[in-house]
Amino acid sequence: MGFGAGAAWSRDKSAVSRRRFQERRDLYPEGVASGDPDEHSVLLWTRRPFADGRSRATLTVEIAEDQGFQHVVAEAPAKISAASDWTCRVLVGGLHSSRVYWYRFSDAEGFGSRLGRTITAPARDDPRPVRFAFMSCQNVNDGAQNAYRRMIFDDERAPPQDQLGFVFHMGDFIYEIVCYPEDYPRGRYDRRIRDIVRYANGEKILDFYIPTDLADYRTVYRAYLKDPDLQDARARWPFVAMWDNHEYSWRGWQGLQQFNGESRPAQTRKVAANQAWFEYLPARVQKPGGASLERFDPPVVTDAAITQFDQDGLGMEPNNLAAVNSLTGYRTIAWGPHVDLIITDQHSYRSRDAFASPEMQTFIRKAFLDLVPEEVLKILDAGRDYAGGKPPASIHYDGVDIANFRKEEPPQTILGRKQKAWFLERLRTSQATWKVWGNTQGTLDYRADPQNLPPGLTTTWQGKGYAASSGPPPSDHATAFTERAEIYDFIAREKISGFATICGDRHSFWAGYAAKELPPARFEPVGVAFVTGSLSAPGLVEAFEHILPKDYPLLPLYLSNSAHKAKPEAAVNMLLRHGVRSCLEYSRSGDLAKARALSNPDLAPHLSFVDMGGHGYAIVRADANAMDVEFVCIPRPLERSKDADGGPLRYRVTHHVPLWNAVARPQMSIVSHDGDLGLSV
Repeated sequence: MGFGAGAAWSRDKSAVSRRRFQERRDLYPEGVASGDPDEHSVLLWTRRPFADGRSRATLTVEIAEDQGFQHVVAEAPAKISAASDWTCRVLVGGLHSSRVYWYRFSDAEGFGSRLGRTITAPARDDPRPVRFAFMSCQNVNDGAQNAYRRMIFDDERAPPQDQLGFVFHMGDFIYEIVCYPEDYPRGRYDRRIRDIVRYANGEKILDFYIPTDLADYRTVYRAYLKDPDLQDARARWPFVAMWDNHEYSWRGWQGLQQFNGESRPAQTRKVAANQAWFEYLPARVQKPGGASLERFDPPVVTDAAITQFDQDGLGMEPNNLAAVNSLTGYRTIAWGPHVDLIITDQHSYRSRDAFASPEMQTFIRKAFLDLVPEEVLKILDAGRDYAGGKPPASIHYDGVDIANFRKEEPPQTILGRKQKAWFLERLRTSQATWKVWGNTQGTLDYRADPQNLPPGLTTTWQGKGYAASSGPPPSDHATAFTERAEIYDFIAREKISGFATICGDRHSFWAGYAAKELPPARFEPVGVAFVTGSLSAPGLVEAFEHILPKDYPLLPLYLSNSAHKAKPEAAVNMLLRHGVRSCLEYSRSGDLAKARALSNPDLAPHLSFVDMGGHGYAIVRADANAMDVEFVCIPRPLERSKDADGGPLRYRVTHHVPLWNAVARPQMSIVSHDGDLGLSV
C-alpha cells in the first residue's frame, strides 16, 4: 500500500477468531490507539514491552466487525522491538467506509491488549453530517482528564448518527516541562503537583525540569498514557494528532530552545522529540524521501550553532534542517464531502518570535501585564517590510524613543515558506464544503481599549490607541499580522467560502470571525474561527486569581470581586469582548446590563464569545448547509472525578454558522446554551 508501516488487508468474508486470547492489560500498559483513518484504512497502535532480555518480538493484530470477534475481517503480524520502545504501528486497508471496527493485539502466548474501537472516514459522496471533537493542552502532572470521561459518557449514549467520527488532538498532548512535588510542596495555584514524571537525564531550568534525550521524552509519553481517561478515549475513537510546542520545547522553534531570552541549539532534542511523538501517536506523517514509517530511523545530528538564516528566518545550518525535516506533520484529513481538515505545524518552520526577544522587555509595562500598543506590535511583526519597506528606526512609546530592533529582519512567519505554499494550495483546490484550518495556536485578536480608561488613575495608557497582547510566548497568528493578512487576502482573492479555523493552545474558549484587520481599519471577515479550552492545563484566569494583588490598580479589568458572587469572575472576558468601560461599570454596580450597554462597538467585532477560564473540548457538526461548534466546559479539573460522566458541567454553548457564498460575509449566532456563560458574551 506504499505506506511503509506493518500492514494488514481486509478479506472479503469475515470469520470467527481462532486465536487464543486472554486480556492482560497489565502487559500493554499504555493501551491501544488508532489514528488518521481514511475511507478504506486506519493506522493501529499498541505497546507491549518485554523485560526478559529479548530485543524484538511479534504480536498479532485482529480487526473485526464486532466486539466479540465473531466476524474478523483482517489479521496480521505486528513487529515490535526495544529499538522502537516496544511500540508498533499497523496500517489496516481494504475496509469499508464510514464503518465501526474493533481491534486487539495479542502475543505468542495469547496474552492480549484491551479492545479498541475505530471508525473509517465516510466516502466523498456520503452526504451525511460530519461530527468530530477537537481539544488540546492536557497536563497530567497538574490536573485531571475529566473532559475525556464526559466526552465518552455523552458519546456512548448518543444515537449512532450523532456519535463522533474522530478526535482531533491539537497538541500539547504532553508537557515536557515537569515540576516535581518537592519543588512545590504547597502545590501551584489551586493544584497539587503529582509525582508522575521524573527524568533520568533531565535538565533543571528555574523551578522545572526538561527532557534531554530520547529516553526522557519516552518517559513522559508512557506516564501520560497510563491516565485511565486518556487511555479510554484513545481506545474509543481514532485520533488525528498534531504537535504544538510542548511535545518538543516550551519556547522551542525549529531546532532551537529558548530559555531566559536566549536561544540555544538543540537539534538532538528536536529529533528525540519527533521520534517519541512518532512512536506513541499513530499518524500518517512523512519522513524524508518516503522512508519507512514502520520505524523512525533518526538522522544523526549535533547541537550546532545556527548563524545563517534565509530570507524567511529558516536556519540553514545542516543539522537544523535535518532535525526539522526528520518528521513532516502537516497534512490533510478528508472526511466525506463536507470537511477537509488542513493541519499545519506552527513551530518547526517559524522564524524567531519577535515578541519573545529580550529587546521586547523595553515595551512591557508591569501595570498593563502583557498589553502593548497595537501599533508597536504591527511595526515589530512586519520588520523590514513595514510601511512598504520603510520601517522606522525607532518607536516612540511612553515618552521615549526605543530602537526598532526588527527593522532589518523579515516579517514574522509561523508557517514558513514551503508549508505556507502547501497550505494555500490546499485551500485553493479543496472541494469540501468546509475548509477547516487545524491550527494548533489561536488566530483571533486578543486586544483591549485602555485608551478609554478614565482620567485620574495612577496608571495611564501611553499607546496611540488599542492594545494587543504580546504574550505569553510563543506568539500566534493573532500578532503575526503580516502572514495572517497574506492568508486571508488569498482567501478573499480566490473567493473561498466555508473557511473555518479551529485552534487550541490558549487554554480558553473563543468564537468569532477570521479577519485580517479590526476597526478603525476595515473589518472584512473571510471566515470563522474557534479556540477550545484546555483539557486540564491551568489557564490565565487561574493565574490572575493567585498572582494579582488585591490593590492592583487595574484589577477590575481582569477579575471582578462582586459582592453578589461567591468567587471572583473573569472580568478579562468582558475586557476583551466589551472594553474597559464595561469592566469598570460591572465592578462598580454588578449590573450586567448596564455594563454591556457601555460596550465599545469597535473593540471586538470579531468576537462572539470568549472565556479565558474555560476547560473542556469542542465538537464540530458540519453538513452541506451549516457548521455548528459546541463548547463543552467543565469545572476546573483539579482532581479526577469519581462519577461515570466525569462530573458536572459549567456550561454548553453552540455557535451556528450557515454556509455563505463567496461574495457574502459569514454570520455566527449562539443558538443554544445550558449553564452559566458568565461574562463570556
